[in-house]
Amino acid sequence: MATAACPFASQLTNTEKLPNRPETPQAPETTENTIFTQERIDASPAITSDNPTLIHSEYDLFRQSCPLAYTTNYSGYYLLTRYADIKSAALDSTTFISSVRAVIPSDPRGLRRPPLNFDAPAHTPYRTALDRTLKPARIARLSSPLQNHAERLLAPLLENGQGNICTEFASDYAAWVETEWLNLEPETAPKLARTASDWVDAWRRMDGEKTTYYSGMLYDIARGVLADRRENPRDLEEDPASSLLAEELEEVGLVGCIRQSLVVGMVAPPLMMGGICNYLSEHQGLQQQLREDLSLIPAAIEEFVRLFSPYRGFARTVSKDTVIHGHTVKPGIPISMTYSAANRDPTVFENPHEFILNRPSIAMHMGFGRGRHRCVGQPLAKL
Repeated sequence: MATAACPFASQLTNTEKLPNRPETPQAPETTENTIFTQERIDASPAITSDNPTLIHSEYDLFRQSCPLAYTTNYSGYYLLTRYADIKSAALDSTTFISSVRAVIPSDPRGLRRPPLNFDAPAHTPYRTALDRTLKPARIARLSSPLQNHAERLLAPLLENGQGNICTEFASDYAAWVETEWLNLEPETAPKLARTASDWVDAWRRMDGEKTTYYSGMLYDIARGVLADRRENPRDLEEDPASSLLAEELEEVGLVGCIRQSLVVGMVAPPLMMGGICNYLSEHQGLQQQLREDLSLIPAAIEEFVRLFSPYRGFARTVSKDTVIHGHTVKPGIPISMTYSAANRDPTVFENPHEFILNRPSIAMHMGFGRGRHRCVGQPLAKL
């Protein structure tokens, strides 16, 4: 294989036919002593590691020297790390589409569910229906029951004086948030917590059989709630299933959207809460400051989301040949919009690896994404 700085695959046209190694046209300039061979990229902690320190250190190198990297991992995809590039792609939903690949790795069965895997205009009625149930008045009404769930679930940890905030609180709490938002029966919450956890684990292991099994359980919940709302419709601004039914969408899309909604709120919260609590345990001064002045918490949450974005990013493919940093990207090849890298771009966030309360540029963070596919549950997540 030819050795080149920051190699690319500019001639490939189909993700199902990617070769073991991409072609390596002339690459952009790199900084001195930083040569990104294909082997170097494929083995990079930015691609292979779960260690945040190593990952962010690599993002710094990629951002400076190889802003459009290509890896052969997961059948091949591009990696964007600069804030400007990622924001531009997220806001251009005509060129950077979601209907081919929206996550890396994809569902091992190749399934596509709305609204995450849909493009406009097919995407729009699903978002309209879900957004309708997350208006400020609804969020305010959810505040009290969700606080009660939080206090109840935290009580055993406080009584014991210790516990795992991710597995013993956050995963169960996330299930109760979903249960309240979707107006599910109370007994659904513990089942949802267990099933979603098992589903995520199977997906991470790319175990198609187990993924299908646990996904089927989530589909059963989705079908059940839709069947009930057909018989007992509720206020469109209070109930996602009723709101979706009002859009007169196809059954497969309705079930898929509820199924998607069941999962998206289950993955990020445990990771986010774990990152927050770990940081506060190591920074007692900040912890005490937030205890003494609760008005600082919203600003702190925004900075935590910037620092500890639970999703590294989402994927797009281009709808036409697109030149990025002098290289032509072909349709079909996934491009990772790496939000966690964008959130630590020093051109936007000064001292990006530090926690800075009331950071002047904090509104620019991309922890909830941008554009048509920004996080639909953002208001609920912030609550």
